[in-house]
Amino acid sequence: MRNQRPPEPETGEASPARQGIQSVELAMTVLLALEEGRGPMSLTQLATAAGMQPSKAHRYLVSLARVGLVAQSPSSGRYDMGPAMRRLGVESLRRMDEVALVSEHLTGLRDRTSHAVNLAVWGDHGPVVVRWEYGAHALPITVRVGATMPLLNSAMGGAFLAHLPDQITEPVLCAQSQTDPLDAATRETAARIKEEVRREGVATTAGGVIPGVTSLAAPVFTAGDSFPLVVTLVMPTRAPTAQDIPHLTTELLNATRTMSEMLGHAVGRS
Repeated sequence: MRNQRPPEPETGEASPARQGIQSVELAMTVLLALEEGRGPMSLTQLATAAGMQPSKAHRYLVSLARVGLVAQSPSSGRYDMGPAMRRLGVESLRRMDEVALVSEHLTGLRDRTSHAVNLAVWGDHGPVVVRWEYGAHALPITVRVGATMPLLNSAMGGAFLAHLPDQITEPVLCAQSQTDPLDAATRETAARIKEEVRREGVATTAGGVIPGVTSLAAPVFTAGDSFPLVVTLVMPTRAPTAQDIPHLTTELLNATRTMSEMLGHAVGRS
């Protein structure tokens, strides 16, 4: 009996030996160039951005237009996203569970750093913890899932403060500080936190909410106009040394950048 090649397992995992369809990948290069152009583009602009000769780019554009992924303006001749692309985008956003998708990456960040990780969303009264992954280091206390955290004293609060509009955060600040309008000292503190977080990319607190705990927090941005999520590394103050903090910051920023890209955010446009 002639030997037969066993069927390829349907694991869904990538394998270096698997062959793709190069023409599909090149077509995606054209679509990505159109997406990065942030508006209608001429054939020459698209070809340059995709790294192709105009004649080659045109052939891909013809095929993409036939299936509705791109459209060409009859008046200007420029290309833009087509109706099928818009439908795909809307359906993709409809299906996306941002918390679930980001949560899949939390354990990896915990394992790489050995520290506890949590995820927060913006609620009516401020940042709300929705996920918590315990690390290898014991903490003096943990914050329960569902807890609302302060804006000024927590790392996750600082990250939200820096990346949400003032009209969203100021009513919460008033409620948490029990002053309306905000006093000068609270405004000054909030302004300092915003400037530091935007400059460093992360919010850092030591003993802000829980004595003996240091936290690093960074935002995860989404594709649309939704509020960002915030991921926080939580560790005993004695555990990280001065040399550890830059490494942990890099790990956190790399992880949140990957999460943002996964949610469809174009990193670098925030």
